[in-house]
Amino acid sequence: MTARRGPQNGSSALDLFEGPRLGTSVRRLSGIESRFDVAFVADLALREKQVQQNYRPVIAVHKWFARRPGTLFRALLLSEFGEGALAEDFYRPHSLAGLRVADPFMGGGTPLVEANRLGCDVVGFDINPMAWWIVRQEIESIDLHAYTEAAERVLTALDSAVGALYRTRCEVCGRPDAKIKYFLWVKVQRCTKCGSDFDAFPGYLVAEDSRHTANVVCCARCGALAEVRSLEALGECPCCSAHLGLEGPAKRGKCLCPRCATVNQVPAASGGVPRHRMFAIEYHCDHCRGTHQGRFFKRPDAEDTARYAEAEQRAIGFSPHFAPDDPIPPGDETNRLLRWGYREWRHLFNARQVLGLELLCRQVATVPDDRVRDALATNVSDMLRYQNMLCRYDTWALKSLDIFSVHGFPVGLVQCESNLLGIRHAVTRTNVGSGGWTNIVEKFRRAKEYCERPFEVGVERGRKVVRPILGEWIGGSAPGTAQKRSVQLHCGSSTESSLPPASLDAVFTDPPYFANVQYAELMDFCYAWLRRLIDGREPAFCATSTRNAGELTGNATLSRGLDNFAAGLSSVFCRMAQALKEGAPLAFTYHHNSIDAYAPIAVGLLDAGLTCTASLPAPGEMGGSIHIHGTESSIIDTVFVCRTTGRVPRSALVETPAGVASLVLADLARLARGGVSVTRGDARCVAYGHLVRLAIWRTRPTWDKTAPWEQKLERVQQAVCIGGGWPEIEKLLPPDALTRRCDATGLREDSTAYGEPKDADAVDF
Repeated sequence: MTARRGPQNGSSALDLFEGPRLGTSVRRLSGIESRFDVAFVADLALREKQVQQNYRPVIAVHKWFARRPGTLFRALLLSEFGEGALAEDFYRPHSLAGLRVADPFMGGGTPLVEANRLGCDVVGFDINPMAWWIVRQEIESIDLHAYTEAAERVLTALDSAVGALYRTRCEVCGRPDAKIKYFLWVKVQRCTKCGSDFDAFPGYLVAEDSRHTANVVCCARCGALAEVRSLEALGECPCCSAHLGLEGPAKRGKCLCPRCATVNQVPAASGGVPRHRMFAIEYHCDHCRGTHQGRFFKRPDAEDTARYAEAEQRAIGFSPHFAPDDPIPPGDETNRLLRWGYREWRHLFNARQVLGLELLCRQVATVPDDRVRDALATNVSDMLRYQNMLCRYDTWALKSLDIFSVHGFPVGLVQCESNLLGIRHAVTRTNVGSGGWTNIVEKFRRAKEYCERPFEVGVERGRKVVRPILGEWIGGSAPGTAQKRSVQLHCGSSTESSLPPASLDAVFTDPPYFANVQYAELMDFCYAWLRRLIDGREPAFCATSTRNAGELTGNATLSRGLDNFAAGLSSVFCRMAQALKEGAPLAFTYHHNSIDAYAPIAVGLLDAGLTCTASLPAPGEMGGSIHIHGTESSIIDTVFVCRTTGRVPRSALVETPAGVASLVLADLARLARGGVSVTRGDARCVAYGHLVRLAIWRTRPTWDKTAPWEQKLERVQQAVCIGGGWPEIEKLLPPDALTRRCDATGLREDSTAYGEPKDADAVDF
């Protein structure tokens, strides 16, 4: 099959780069259904998700949520448009010039970035202005030398203005210029009976001995920090001789007043912005670091408290322009903030943070070069997730956990404030600690270097090997050459897109998951600052919030349910199907713990006249992710491959639970060979993918696109559950297919559902 070139025109809310289309059409010998290698991709995706920034540094431009592996989408693109075995083709340089790929839900931009890197012209949509901005910053080229110099000038000015607020006296050598890595704060509340203030400690363990020479415990009586060898035998405080303990007085929304023993509600029913007390500091001392064993911890001294008091006075003395006083609107996620008494976004930052961030923004705003200034503004926005009073301190890893380490707004009782400037080692110049300006700038620099010189990480003889992919690049123009490719980014809903018919060679996307993370509610935290730095230069940033009635998410606050989700997906899929060339793929990743959440996907595909030709398993995230760890959630996505015309192997069109179980076992065997320790949740999601695919196949001949949404959803749900659905399939799977340590030896691959079928073994549609 020859990949045909689409029309040269097309409307766009933003056309970043538009140049002549290059090269000739690329011949596709076979498609995703036959060339996608589940085991190979599973191994790649698992490795990438362990430390994704090492495999795809471009994601470090700015935080976005639930990014799917870049290796997965590279593999999908090459399975469709490449040649030969995927495992060999994957590490070769490619130029798929002349092909046009779209993503209607671009989010963090992974499918678009991968398609752009391979030489495709790309067009992306997202209703969230933060997503649009982030993808633009990922793909937009920048003068790295000018960027680095500007970032250093900003750092110098910031250090002069507030650097002294992040210094402390070293308790080992006595020097006054040790650099503070983290301040630890505990919430303070007033007793409703006696009126005294008390610390709402959930526990007194400050640091474990995994990355320090001893455990560090805070004394409940005097507040001193004690180092102990065993958590089973804490002993006495070296300062006041009180018995040390681990358990604090705050538990399950209640806290005992130490003075009158009254049980107080936490947070207090009276509301008000929470108050905090600094109780511990972790710092870095260049002078004695070479001789001191372990980390540096101390109880704040009078100088430390005086420095914070100075920050409070300075913050009072000036009128912030960039620190947002916007009210926090109600929402599924933000309601938690409102319950704790936070009313404005500015309330999530202490005085030192407001002062430092305001001065940082003022410095960035003076940078004359537009692209450099936008990059630095992006850095400020990304750094906010470490510079707020919702961050927590990881007592095992001994570092700050950013506000989005879980997909919500976690309001804990102990908070971690990071050094705003960042710390560089005096000799190596590498970053010490996390969350500071130097950390964020270095990550951004590496991200843009990767765009100029992308690479893949392979394994040879058990060791990771970086493999440069010479000739590939990310952006609208190749570094140092006249080569250009089209990048069109739309800040708007893809339900209103108007792409020309037969103008797309493929659609690759990761659509929203029903009842998923409320990205807009979370991203408002960054947006409230960033839109002030953008200062009216972008129409997409005119609104006071990124929230939009057209979002395709389940949301209890806004009463958005399955019918709304189905209607939105249907509109998008219909528009994408009309824009696709005949037989071109629409492929997307999806998984959910509930089979009901798949019904809108099926409805949208059926409305669009698309048939699901394959449902392929691939890792989408890692099991250690904080938001799914310890649950039955799956790390496995289903890749749904859909086309308007094509052929499907008869072996994939099973009609019984036993037939589906056979397909599931074959998929689990492939995943296991790729290194996946498959679980019950993984098996369930793999089964859901096949059930949905088969439901679409059975339902499409008599599908009524004009039926009410409730009726269409119900019809799909009934079709998915024919034969008893997952409960019946699960009964047919051997026990070793549902254990956390299942490997390939416990499974058999007795079915080849996909592949290049002979005419007699295929069904055309």
